[in-house]
Amino acid sequence: MVILGIESTAHTASVGIVTEQAEVLGLATDMYRPTAGGIHPREAANHHVAVLPGLVLDALERAHVRPSEIDAVAFAQGPGLGPCLRAGATVARTLALGWDRPLVPVNHCVAHVEIARVLSGLDDPMLLYASGGNTQVIAHHSGRYRVLGETLDIGIGNFLDKLWIALGGTFPGGPALEKEARLGAELLSLPYSVHGMDVAFSGLYTAALAHRASGAARPDLAYSVEVTAYSMLTEITERALAHRHRERVVLGGGVACNERLRTMVKTMVEGRNGTMFAPPPSLCVDNGAMIAWTGHLALSSGLSVPVEASAVQPRQRTDLVPAPWRSGGALGVRPAPV
Repeated sequence: MVILGIESTAHTASVGIVTEQAEVLGLATDMYRPTAGGIHPREAANHHVAVLPGLVLDALERAHVRPSEIDAVAFAQGPGLGPCLRAGATVARTLALGWDRPLVPVNHCVAHVEIARVLSGLDDPMLLYASGGNTQVIAHHSGRYRVLGETLDIGIGNFLDKLWIALGGTFPGGPALEKEARLGAELLSLPYSVHGMDVAFSGLYTAALAHRASGAARPDLAYSVEVTAYSMLTEITERALAHRHRERVVLGGGVACNERLRTMVKTMVEGRNGTMFAPPPSLCVDNGAMIAWTGHLALSSGLSVPVEASAVQPRQRTDLVPAPWRSGGALGVRPAPV
């Protein structure tokens, strides 16, 4: 079985082609980059409309697969920016109708869990999901993925982007702030907002700008923000592990590419005699391969929809989407080289 998946939840348009053995045959991605400020949903959607047809052709060429060999088309149904989701869903519907193939809706957050789960070979890990619009600690229980902790205001990635732009940088802010943080040495005092297994970043943003206005060096500020924010994420992950009596953690989302975050979580997990896994950056950020793979899992459980029932759901919650493929318990597949 060969599945084509389309990702278009935010700034990234991506098409992936994956087999039922989790082998990524082809992956083509193009990211919207605003000339100034952050993501404008309509402009990002226009970008996706322009590039997705070419990405489909590119992915097919890289995979050495003909359209007749595609068994189903999966797409990110939510959560995400409405105009961006609709751009990807429209392309997916067109392909499914034109090729006469099943159309499979996929939850973006669950897709991050599943690609990390299959690549790691870990059957029942907990996911620290850190991205632009989402910050959650997720674990599976009774047929669904449950959110044990999450941000109470903005996603960690949105916070980093917003802060970096306010400090004079450009979007995306996370990678640039990470580079700047490597030059910092002084740890500034910043709010540490952990509430049980939830976090909040708005106070950290305000305090960081106040430090900058008072003359704090940008490298020291970037370093302090990373240490504080990622300590918060590490703490709620550890608390969730203790609560659920787990010992395995996988990372997902664009912010999970950050080396400081990976190191902090790895140190915490190994200190508990556990295992931590992070996918390669190309499969940690938003990508079509994770949509395709989760589409395969959904289709194998009989989940597909007619075009008229394929409306996008920008506010779709991770914990409101059934995951019937998990009811069997065993993972059943091993990691494929990517």
